[in-house]
Amino acid sequence: MNLGVRWSLHGDGRTPAPGAVVRPDERLSWPRTAGLGAQHVVAMFGASFVAPVLMGLDPNLAIMMSGIATMIFLLATRGRIPSYLGCSLSFVGVAATIRATGGDSATITGAILVVGAVLFLAGLAVRRFGARIIHTAMPPIVTGAVVMLIGFNLAPVTAATYWPQDQWTALLTMLFTGLAVVCLRGFWSRVAIFLGLLFGYGVSWLLDRILGKIHSPVGGAEAVDHWRLDLSGVGEAEWIGLPAFHAPAFEWSAILVALPVVIALIAENAGHVKAVGEMIGDPLDDKLGTAIAADGAASMLSSAVGGPPNTTYSENIGVMAATRVYSTAAYWAAALFALLFGLCPKFGAVVAAIPGGVLGGITVILYGMIGLLGAQIWINAKVDLRNPLNLVPAAAGIIIGVGGVSLKFGENFELGGIALGTIVVITGYHVLRAFAPAHMKPQEPLLDAGTSAYDEGDGGGGQPVASS
Repeated sequence: MNLGVRWSLHGDGRTPAPGAVVRPDERLSWPRTAGLGAQHVVAMFGASFVAPVLMGLDPNLAIMMSGIATMIFLLATRGRIPSYLGCSLSFVGVAATIRATGGDSATITGAILVVGAVLFLAGLAVRRFGARIIHTAMPPIVTGAVVMLIGFNLAPVTAATYWPQDQWTALLTMLFTGLAVVCLRGFWSRVAIFLGLLFGYGVSWLLDRILGKIHSPVGGAEAVDHWRLDLSGVGEAEWIGLPAFHAPAFEWSAILVALPVVIALIAENAGHVKAVGEMIGDPLDDKLGTAIAADGAASMLSSAVGGPPNTTYSENIGVMAATRVYSTAAYWAAALFALLFGLCPKFGAVVAAIPGGVLGGITVILYGMIGLLGAQIWINAKVDLRNPLNLVPAAAGIIIGVGGVSLKFGENFELGGIALGTIVVITGYHVLRAFAPAHMKPQEPLLDAGTSAYDEGDGGGGQPVASS
């Protein structure tokens, strides 16, 4: 059985020949392959470590399970789709909503596990019926609107929780990260979030030395005197040890809040597969269902032991484009590095110590970019917002999702925010389409319409954040 774990040596094993690329079934020398693997870990580091911190989950477990998820994905796709599966940012708003209603980490991971199962089944359906089933159920207007409301729903988290902890560090971190995204080129632009974290760490340490403790709220609580950068947990952490595992718990209210993220994950995977296929010159449409199912299976396994969900990362597409190396051997190396990092509690303690003000500056950009990825889906698919059939359900769903509008059913059940907004977009579109006149129902392109020029190998400054 071909599992995609055998590679032929490309050329002399040093660098691709002029105009050539290292294909998924090829590799460079093992030292160079290991170096590329480490580069992939750095590329996904910023978002993949920020996400579990924002969700209140163990960052060590997150990085360990991202390595295992990547291995599962590579095996399932038989090594045809080079990809790294990192922690999905699409669930950050879901986690915040669940915690705000009294849920804990077990409730969050239980909801994630159910979403992973639905994603797995969706992948099997795509394998059976083809990508057209995605288009029929979730045309670009629906997918873009759901991704947008998931991202913009996070705005209150930044405004109420992170930014007030240290507004000036947040502002400086935001400005630096923005400059890094726009002004840096190639690989450095892909790791702009990581560079922003390092900058914020440095600013927080410096302000502590110069100004002493800050009087501000911590995590939305009352204002107290505290250090901006508290590294006491780093000294107490061991160098080697297992992360904190826990079992999931299942609550219907949490599951209903989380289910809309399935739409975002399908869109992410579809766009990733399409983009990689175009870059390596190998149409991968026949692997789309497998990729979606593998992502779902990996997220189920991760959440079953207390970890976060996973999704394909476009930061790593940028690394491949810059290096012209699409070898899946590099991703196996990256997965092994991730496993090693996951076994170092001291490393996780450094990540967990990220100051709130730094997260405030990072999330202003990060959450906004997640939301605007929905607009990018519309642009790529040439969605016509002058058409009332597109405009009305998207407008209503986004306002409900972003504004936190809710519907109460009796004393014990309430539907609102992301879940209600998604239901309004999907059902609203299909119900209105059933009654709309023919001229309002043009045929639209599939949602996996590829990527923008900024995601391709032009050496320019691409987006540092995946649809992750």
